[in-house]
Amino acid sequence: MSETGVFAAYAAIGSMAIAPIYFGSFSSLDRLKSSHKKREQNEFAEYSDSEDEEEESEAVSAEDAYMFPVYGSLALFSLYMIFKYLNKEWVNLLLSGYFALLGVAALTQVTVRTVKGISGIKLPLYHLHLVHHTKTAFHLKFTNLHLVSLAVSAVATAYYLWSKNWIISNLFGLAFSFSAITLIRLDSFRSGMIMLGGLFLYDIFWVFGTEVMVSVAKNFDAPIKVVFPKTLFPEDGGKLQFTMLGLGDIVVPGIFLALCLRFDRHQYLTRIGYQPDKSLPKALGGQHRGFGFPTPYFYSCLAAYVGGLATTISVMHVFKAAQPALLYLSPACTFAVLLTAYARGEVKEAFAYTEITDEEGESAKGNGKDKKKDDSAALGVHRYNLRKQPTASSGGIMTPTSAGELADDEQEGVRTRKVLDEKVSPISDRSDTESLVPNTPSKSKGAKRGPKPKNGGAKSKSKK
Repeated sequence: MSETGVFAAYAAIGSMAIAPIYFGSFSSLDRLKSSHKKREQNEFAEYSDSEDEEEESEAVSAEDAYMFPVYGSLALFSLYMIFKYLNKEWVNLLLSGYFALLGVAALTQVTVRTVKGISGIKLPLYHLHLVHHTKTAFHLKFTNLHLVSLAVSAVATAYYLWSKNWIISNLFGLAFSFSAITLIRLDSFRSGMIMLGGLFLYDIFWVFGTEVMVSVAKNFDAPIKVVFPKTLFPEDGGKLQFTMLGLGDIVVPGIFLALCLRFDRHQYLTRIGYQPDKSLPKALGGQHRGFGFPTPYFYSCLAAYVGGLATTISVMHVFKAAQPALLYLSPACTFAVLLTAYARGEVKEAFAYTEITDEEGESAKGNGKDKKKDDSAALGVHRYNLRKQPTASSGGIMTPTSAGELADDEQEGVRTRKVLDEKVSPISDRSDTESLVPNTPSKSKGAKRGPKPKNGGAKSKSKK
């Protein structure tokens, strides 16, 4: 086996690791919001618009980051036990089918985003809309490009299940990595460093402390890694020998790098005075997305990732043994951000930076609206109770005015209260258990007497 082929395989593995990180990080940048009112669109838009297509992202908090090594350990050890005590062929068949379905979806979405991003075309948009009791239960938007990509992805998946071709496996792995880096968002650098630190210890334990990691990697026949043959044409028709890199060594540092890129953009927007509720600054040239900005944190962390990956491959090549890549990648990415922040005097800003997903923002808004509704309802009940309090009129005990009569609208309520204030005497200071004693009506001409109290009620005394 020639050294040239081996180094070419290492270069290919490195390129396949960097590509989804780079493009996935830029794909994670949201479209800027501003006070500029976009043209109104129908719920069922006629044409697709890549700028309006925002996918829901999954936020990773510090609490989630603490649990990453725990969940990863449980999943890894479970797979180890399954492969040890069950038939590997049947297990791999089930897992391959599951990952094949995921691969079709991921490959379709990545193909559509790539074609639309390069060409910028707008295609006729179709809607699949399911409604239950006037509420939307399911809404799917797609174009002809989605259908073509879905068909191609399905054919590629079928070919992979039949042949286990390593090229198709790599396509699935790259699609998974790109989608994960785009959609999974760390909410702060603190969460990212907790995640990297925890998985650093996780990798060391399961690779050096046990045989679990290596055993699962060898037995697990699914597109969860990128591979490249050490020689494309083996001698004497032998089997291809591959060098490989797990998707976790791409995705985990990748979502941290995507956070660095979003922080770079945040710092730039802060300097030029961008505010979501106001018009875009002139420096952006009216662009909500795709504008240039300085990226010191992103490129310093990317350089550290490349250095850490090169160190991993070098140690693996020299000692001829599998290496936990996160052993080198986690410290490299963490210290790259810390050193960049220290050199730029932005350590405080870096650790103060947080992100809130659209779902959390909408939830906060919804809670605020609900609170206002509750306050309004409470106020309405309070007003209604005040109106129901009995008052002593000039002709006897006053019958409470119904809520419907007073609550038809606010203006009518105001007028009613004015009339009551003019014609009704003040409420007695007696307790609620005592009967209210009406005053004797004045003997003015035309005045009507109120009804006499029933059941032997107390008689009123007229003033002389």
